[in-house]
Amino acid sequence: MGPEAKCGQAHMNICFVNSTNKWGGVKSWTLDVAHGLADRGNGILIAGRPGPFIDKAREMGLDALGLSFGPDFNPLRIRGFIKLFKTRKIDLVVVNVGKDMRIAGIAAKILGIPVVHRVGLAGDMRNTYKVRLLHKWIRPRILVPCEQIKRGLLQELAYLKPKEITVILTGKEPAPSPPTTVHSPLRFISTSQLNADKGHKDVLEALAELKNKGYAFEYHIVGTGRIEAELKSLTTSLGLDDRVTWHGFQKDVRSFLRKADVFLLPSHREGLPNTLLEAMAEGLVCVARDVGGVAEVWPQDAQELCVPFTLGPNKLGAILNELICFSKDIIFERKKLFWKTSVNSSLEKMIEKIDFFFTQ
Repeated sequence: MGPEAKCGQAHMNICFVNSTNKWGGVKSWTLDVAHGLADRGNGILIAGRPGPFIDKAREMGLDALGLSFGPDFNPLRIRGFIKLFKTRKIDLVVVNVGKDMRIAGIAAKILGIPVVHRVGLAGDMRNTYKVRLLHKWIRPRILVPCEQIKRGLLQELAYLKPKEITVILTGKEPAPSPPTTVHSPLRFISTSQLNADKGHKDVLEALAELKNKGYAFEYHIVGTGRIEAELKSLTTSLGLDDRVTWHGFQKDVRSFLRKADVFLLPSHREGLPNTLLEAMAEGLVCVARDVGGVAEVWPQDAQELCVPFTLGPNKLGAILNELICFSKDIIFERKKLFWKTSVNSSLEKMIEKIDFFFTQ
């Protein structure tokens, strides 16, 4: 047993707090980490708004509390968290967005409990007087999933110091073995939120060109978001209703990934996307824009599938055109490549590093 694992044997009571309404990558990360740390003997409590996040946590056997948060600096809710942290003998509080810090973070500071601020995007922390003052008072350790986010934070927030920010690459539990199936016609899939910055429009326009050329394919879209109605309208106007299937919000995204061949992530803005890591873990061929920390986990032998950010939908369409024309053997080899890359950066390795970091 290595030195990190030995240090990780010091069991703690950890509370993860997430006040966001929508399901994003940080929530998936939270459930993965909480479950992994619970398996290592730590006491876990998850606090968030009632809904799918809390429901999923309970399905995983985690202790989860659904509650309302109210306005920032809400004294009643701060008092409630103080009582909760005392009752549960919490040793460490992990927060996500600013509201978490301005309620649960304050309660932790009053009790002298260390705080970890898990930041998913550099832009999530704004350079305002309120943020600077609270950071100076609480002094949280910042945890980010890739080097690109750390660089962004240091560039945008001059008051942060490099030693305050720890990078631990996100990992996912890989499928037990690489996939053995390539579907005909080829099945594309996206599992990001349906928001403008995720680039679904670029995919739909590229696929419309492929249909016009006579190619057969399926495109499965998992998720909901702000521009869902707009995307559905665009799908109809492009004549893709017979090729696109909308699955809405799903708790078990990976069961849908297992039925697909090619994962598409044309995002214009990302940190280290959980959706990409999940697709790699299931052994899908991945096509993504080179944004955020994507390049930090991308297999060296598949660089042609990582689209430079400066190139538009035409480059995406050209890649999809190539994939459709590839033989099943080539697609299968690409699937194995992405799966092997995921095995090398597994969930287990991430949990071990986070356990060690939290004990410090």
